[in-house]
Amino acid sequence: MRVANQNVEGGLLAGRIALITGASSGIGRGVAEAMAAAGAAVVINHPGPATAAAAEAVVSSIVATGGRAVTVAADVADESEAGALFEAAMHAYGRVDILVNNAGIAIAAPLQQMAVADFDRVLAVHLRGTFLMSRAVLPQMLSRGQGRIINTASQLAYKGAAGFSAYTAAKGAILSLTRSLALEVGAGEVTVNCVAPGATRTPMLDDVPTEILEQIRLSIPLGRIAEVSDIVPSYLFLASEWGRHYQGQCLSPNGGDVFL
Repeated sequence: MRVANQNVEGGLLAGRIALITGASSGIGRGVAEAMAAAGAAVVINHPGPATAAAAEAVVSSIVATGGRAVTVAADVADESEAGALFEAAMHAYGRVDILVNNAGIAIAAPLQQMAVADFDRVLAVHLRGTFLMSRAVLPQMLSRGQGRIINTASQLAYKGAAGFSAYTAAKGAILSLTRSLALEVGAGEVTVNCVAPGATRTPMLDDVPTEILEQIRLSIPLGRIAEVSDIVPSYLFLASEWGRHYQGQCLSPNGGDVFL
């Protein structure tokens, strides 16, 4: 774990503590950097040694602009590691005000060819990880009467995708979990919402053939695949006081790919 402590005064999230899972690259990294720039101290989760250097690069980026960051390696699908991640965040900053459940993987295969282990792993990282981390942070949020949980779904939860049955099933389940948990936390200042990004230029698309990416682009009414910067504002909005009247909702910055 690496901790960097520098103060950012003012900002939309000044004084808040944000824990972002899967924050070493892609949307998670963008959210972490944006929340730090908005004044939050951030906990940057990554799964292990293979992503350690990338997580350190996020810390360096945040520190370079005067922010505060912690890196913590943990597999959020593992109950003990998820608990240790939460405890590390509490040790570093004393509380968690904002949880962004963003960790995710994708394994492409037709359903009849998908290994059971691959199916289970995709659901574990997305859905079990969201469950475990939400369960970990909720008691201290509810005791303080304040908190934001923001889950990451996908526009594919609404439209499906051939060859990605496990991924879309996990994202659809995250939508349902978000709504049910929002009802459970009830009235007050603890909110549970989600963001369902459309196709976005992240490492998850690195192995997608150019011709497939072009087909995806042409299917989007705005005519382009999103950049991470197109997605991040939805997370900032829901994390801030501007999003205080949103509960059990899903924002989907998808360029018109799906109309909700």
